[in-house]
Amino acid sequence: MKWQGKGIAVLFFITVAGSWFLLGSAKMTESEQLQNGSQVKFRTQDNQIEVYRDESWSPLFIKGINMGATLPGHFPGELPITKEDYLRWFEMIDEMGVNTIRIYTIHPPVFYEALVEYNENSQEEPLYFMQGVWSPVNIMNETEDALSPRVVDAFKREIDHAVGAVYGDIQIPEQDGKASGDYKADAGPYLAAWHIGTEWSPDLVQQTNDKHSDDPAFSGNYFRTAENASPFESWLAELLDYTAEQENERGWQHPMTFTNWITTDPLRHPQEPQKREDIVSVDPTHIEEKNWEAGYFASYHAYPYYPDFLRFTDQYDDVKNEDGKVDTYLGYLKDLKDYHDGIPVMVSEFGVPSSRGNAHNGPLDRDQGGHSEKEQGKHAVDQLQHIYNEGFSGALLFTWQDEWFKKTWNAMPMSTDHREAFWFNSLSAEESYGVLGMYPGKQDDVAIDGELGDWEELEEKDVEKISTPLTDLNLTHDEGYVYVSARLPEEIDLERQSVYVGVDTLVGEAETPQMLKDIQLEEGMETMVRLSGWEESEVLIGSTYDFHSRLYEEAPDSGEEGAFHSWKMAVSLPLRHPLTKEEIPFEDAGVGRLNRASSSDQDEADWEIKGNVLEMRIPWGLLGFSDPSTKQAVSYPSSEQIDGDLPKETVEGIRFLPWIYDKETEEVHGLTSPVSKKAYPVYEWENWQKTAFEEKRKASYYMMKEALQNLEQ
Repeated sequence: MKWQGKGIAVLFFITVAGSWFLLGSAKMTESEQLQNGSQVKFRTQDNQIEVYRDESWSPLFIKGINMGATLPGHFPGELPITKEDYLRWFEMIDEMGVNTIRIYTIHPPVFYEALVEYNENSQEEPLYFMQGVWSPVNIMNETEDALSPRVVDAFKREIDHAVGAVYGDIQIPEQDGKASGDYKADAGPYLAAWHIGTEWSPDLVQQTNDKHSDDPAFSGNYFRTAENASPFESWLAELLDYTAEQENERGWQHPMTFTNWITTDPLRHPQEPQKREDIVSVDPTHIEEKNWEAGYFASYHAYPYYPDFLRFTDQYDDVKNEDGKVDTYLGYLKDLKDYHDGIPVMVSEFGVPSSRGNAHNGPLDRDQGGHSEKEQGKHAVDQLQHIYNEGFSGALLFTWQDEWFKKTWNAMPMSTDHREAFWFNSLSAEESYGVLGMYPGKQDDVAIDGELGDWEELEEKDVEKISTPLTDLNLTHDEGYVYVSARLPEEIDLERQSVYVGVDTLVGEAETPQMLKDIQLEEGMETMVRLSGWEESEVLIGSTYDFHSRLYEEAPDSGEEGAFHSWKMAVSLPLRHPLTKEEIPFEDAGVGRLNRASSSDQDEADWEIKGNVLEMRIPWGLLGFSDPSTKQAVSYPSSEQIDGDLPKETVEGIRFLPWIYDKETEEVHGLTSPVSKKAYPVYEWENWQKTAFEEKRKASYYMMKEALQNLEQ
């Protein structure tokens, strides 16, 4: 029912026995009315979050998921997600069993419009959201002082905009990198909580505390700090108080929290080898609400693989999981929950990525990457169950959609800066945390299965046929891979034969594989693909080209395959245990393995050989490309390599050199010495600025769906 006045729909409220109903929508949104007239839908009570429904308060475990603000081909500040995207996503998220979405910053008006529309048309419990307020990170870095007037003013301005966006009563002017527009949809009835700030740099926290050590504790109208609170904690209390003030003007109260993470938690980690990860604390228990009946709770980003004390501590040796194994993540969760006894504490980020690349090792194989989608789901479900069983008030998975723009520390030296969003780099772990996969454009067009029917259905302009002395190659590509298919001159017996494809991208002499010692190459090769049934199928890299050994002196120079060896990436630099003073060596992980279709899920298949049919896909990153959208590849070593970065150059394309290797006779078929580069045409492609991608739920989505729906059973 809608009431009209001067052509404008108005909201009509009825107060009945302390509750009210929003009659401007198809669905009633129930809340309790306080004595001061404010409405409350969610509140904190002891160690839990409660929701008001059926005229009473009941506990609610926040089954949540984080959501980013962008799509492949775009950076976050471009905000390309449409209302149709949001509506489609809300339906999938609801179906997954999630009750709350967390957003980190203000989204465009269509987010709030879509959420209200979705909930009005839903027959089930509404889908709620947590509104984050992004920190003015650039100003904080410049001033090195969170209490700087510039920082405080910028943060409060962002709070003003966020509150206005939620309640649909603001027009935010255009500003680079931020949402703007006319916000008219009132999403306040579906707000679960406010979530202030971002992960805090320990250096910033320490600098702020040092500069303001004599400042008094903060006491506002709604929040205050204890006498032993730090200046940084007083700053946070002031921001929470300001948010409460703005919301109170709208006639609402919602629970409040601020972002925190293990690095700045209030626990001590004496076995943390990186001092910076445990130098300072931000303690939520030093902040108290007053006159704010919706309450306040603690919130942490808590992953099982970082910081490093989770790998090296012995303080949790007596904490065993249901499999009887020592579980340091479970031990940490127990300590974190015990410390915050009396207030709710929520894990607002957890999970692992389903990436080829790994950025950090974790106990019990909970690494930051190197997982299949099913492995991603297994670890996420495992973490969720720990969080729930330990009595936390909520768990929010990171994250909903894959984010191509993200950078990962061990992939950054190989990447072209400011081009990450235009291609999918499977070596970059940060890109693949989503349970909604953002797959490169030909994901559904080319199935790697040893069948060529789908190649025949591709448009002629999308496939280039290149003749080589061994056979004709069919070549195409998308934002993530180069695809190759061929009919080989004979059926392949993978028990005694292997198929190799040399890859030449740069001008100049590269290494020659040992098996080709009697064959003269006019032009060398940087990488080489090996498809085999009797040893690992993988992409190998030439030793003089190898990024790993060039970046890290600790990287072993393997003699495998003569001058070629396995692709590896660093996962940890050398460390020293703070108590035992033991040297913890450099660590790396292999990333070049290629998955055969017959032993992999289809979405993760990289190659197949059936009879004489060859089909494979090769990630751009394993071919040495730093940005395939502009044909940028990593160069050979030069004086241009500075500060841990690698030099880049623009290439013409890729030259593929296929051959067959007979294990029994050690003969090479398909290469005749001398090998002239004229016999191997270059595969070229047009630069691209627009990306195509396929949106598809991962196996981890369905595993989390089952876990969430069965959680409270």
